[in-house]
Amino acid sequence: MRQSPANRRETVPGSAVKTADPSDTATRRPGGSAPGSPETAATGVPAAVLRFGPGPVWRVGGREGGIALTPDPFLVAGILNVTPDSFYDGGVHATRDTALAHGLALGRAGADMVDVGGQSTRPGSDPVPEAVELDRVVPVVRELVRAFADPAFAVAPADGQGLFPPAVPRPLVSVDTSRAACAAACLKAGAAIVNDVSALSGDPGLLDVLVQYRPGYVLMHSQGTPKTMQAAPAYGDAADEVLAFFERGLARLTAAGLPEEHVALDPGIGFGKLLSHNLELLRALPRFAALGRPVYLGLSNKSLFQGLFGLDVAERGPVTMTATALCGVRGAHVHRVHDVAAARQALALAREIFFHRDRVAGGGAGVGSGVGEGKP
Repeated sequence: MRQSPANRRETVPGSAVKTADPSDTATRRPGGSAPGSPETAATGVPAAVLRFGPGPVWRVGGREGGIALTPDPFLVAGILNVTPDSFYDGGVHATRDTALAHGLALGRAGADMVDVGGQSTRPGSDPVPEAVELDRVVPVVRELVRAFADPAFAVAPADGQGLFPPAVPRPLVSVDTSRAACAAACLKAGAAIVNDVSALSGDPGLLDVLVQYRPGYVLMHSQGTPKTMQAAPAYGDAADEVLAFFERGLARLTAAGLPEEHVALDPGIGFGKLLSHNLELLRALPRFAALGRPVYLGLSNKSLFQGLFGLDVAERGPVTMTATALCGVRGAHVHRVHDVAAARQALALAREIFFHRDRVAGGGAGVGSGVGEGKP
């Protein structure tokens, strides 16, 4: 789906994602399966009503209307770590030139957005000084924004891209930061999204920046800070607690002046969670999606795959793509990944199987057909 005006998707029984009116408190209770979740699809709902459509609008990019992104049904965010110590590719793109080259490659591979980060948030990591983060991130964001706006920039054809084209004509730039100063500098440089692992706890001033600029914002759950989050994470019920956290966070943001349409929700896989907690949250994706906001998921090459299968970091690519496709079907809308091309292929396959759309003249898409139905 290309950039589109804000709208609310009609609720359809049995769909994988339910877009809810934020004022409808019945859809926001920590408990039970979400209405319209895959759990309800197995309760005798006729196949004719099992239809899938675009996800909820995510408005990004600024106060003057910005850009209304509509996952159809997915968006892909490419990870760009301008750091020496990130768990997967620390040091590989640590200079401005190598970071810019990789960011452009992610865009050409079909990323809807490139998420630029200047400090590692791996378990046990320490924060870097603010000046260091600014020096790493702002020039790269500025140059990527400029490069993506150049008429000469083009997304390279790739296998599967015709089945699942990017949602935007040109990639957007996101900044992965919890600091107000870094977020403000990057938004001034043209970034459209702030991805905050701290949920405003890292720098209270970030809330003022969000209200002033009104970018897209990723509200992520974490228990503790990166330095200590894996020491002894504990939950009574992880899904219930994260769901309640999202409700509190949305209420705080909207009360301060950031419209709910600007917010995406990230359950924070690997951030203050044991393997059992991560799996519980992945199973609960339909419940999070029932809040009516895009669900943003970052599980690319993470340690849960070591916990499940004993895989080293370099061996986790195939299972990451399998999980990406499965989680897309379960209710995740935005997928933050290292390998954009492979993720687009995995999600294109999921779309063709579970979100099938008839081909129309010119390679476009028609109305969605029901699961288990033939073509209408």
